[in-house]
Amino acid sequence: MNLNTRIKLSAMMFLEFFIWGSWFVTLGTFLDKNLSASGSATAAVFSTQSWGAIIAPFIIGLIADRFFNAERILGVLHIVGAILMYQMYNATDVDVFYPYVLGYMILFMPTLALVNSVAFNQMKDAEKEFANIRFWGTIGWIIAGLMISYLFFWDSPEGLKSGLLKNTFLMAGIGSLILGLFSFALPKTPPKVAKGEKVKLSDILGLDALRLLKDKNFAIFFISAILICIPLAFYYQNAHPFLSSIGVEEPTGKMAIGQVSEALFLLLIPVFFKRFGFKITILVGMLAWAVRYALFAYGNAGELSFMLLIGIALHGVCYDFFFVSGQIYTNSRAGDKYKSAAQGLITLATYGVGMLIGFEVAGWITDTYKVADGTVDWKMVWIIPAGIALVVFLLFSVFFNDKQKAITEPSLNNA
Repeated sequence: MNLNTRIKLSAMMFLEFFIWGSWFVTLGTFLDKNLSASGSATAAVFSTQSWGAIIAPFIIGLIADRFFNAERILGVLHIVGAILMYQMYNATDVDVFYPYVLGYMILFMPTLALVNSVAFNQMKDAEKEFANIRFWGTIGWIIAGLMISYLFFWDSPEGLKSGLLKNTFLMAGIGSLILGLFSFALPKTPPKVAKGEKVKLSDILGLDALRLLKDKNFAIFFISAILICIPLAFYYQNAHPFLSSIGVEEPTGKMAIGQVSEALFLLLIPVFFKRFGFKITILVGMLAWAVRYALFAYGNAGELSFMLLIGIALHGVCYDFFFVSGQIYTNSRAGDKYKSAAQGLITLATYGVGMLIGFEVAGWITDTYKVADGTVDWKMVWIIPAGIALVVFLLFSVFFNDKQKAITEPSLNNA
């Protein structure tokens, strides 16, 4: 890969995740402070990510892979996304906001696969080259958070009172427009499916991989992956509102610690795999969720603020040790014929079904523990997902008995 192509692909990844990090981290606080949304309304907004994940395979499988170059459809989706972001910026009511965010997520979620397609198409050795390109996506997410907290101060107490968090959508919209236009200068990535070739629904949804569920251990992992997404949804939906409401300064910037942690702990997965095997690695990830939420439940913005920072830093263990190692396990069990189908099925099950359930549960719990003055009993909001994660941990430790340790070292291809 020549330097010019490497720079273009790195910029593409940077912008892709800069856009997402610009508004998604602070979304819960924006809905509360700017739109006075209830827990159930907040859950409905966050659930648009899951609907986008469910619909994304159809956009990729029926349109992008058959008729258009990946870089062109990437450009169109981001340009339309910029328009929707501007409408979200102007929305003053959650009922007005919802259809725009739903439309946006239906368009955005497919772009996560499209940027990977564009990158992989230019690589001779993806195992070695992709990590260096994908790294810039993490940097983009981190930079977005740092800008919100330390450059613009939109999440400061004064900024929250003034409603400045709505500017995150303007920043994301500008980034989306830039990436949309830039996409047409990316390397050409023609359709993968030949003209006239039929595409089956089972291929698009990864349904052929359902036969893997005949393996008891894989079925237990599959169910556990869906269940662990319930506590995962609590973090995405409630972490920023929680940190903001208890008085943590620069909460968006501090949450970027989680992405730094994610990048660092990814390097430790091969070590854990070789020494402890898949089961122990994934159990560590599950236990980290319970520990993280316990730290959130009992920490505060004062002398116990270190507990909150440790909880944020555990994001790398929570995400990498479960989801990334789970993708690797799925890849190793699927075989060459069903690798793509299996990854599609796991993505649909976790980011689609699992997160959809999780957001609903998180919204219901938040409403349940909202007291008369409008504040939230955050201790209970975090204790419950900690308990759910602990239950999943115990069930997996008892029923999963795969003794094989020979799993290939992780690739970032599906991260």
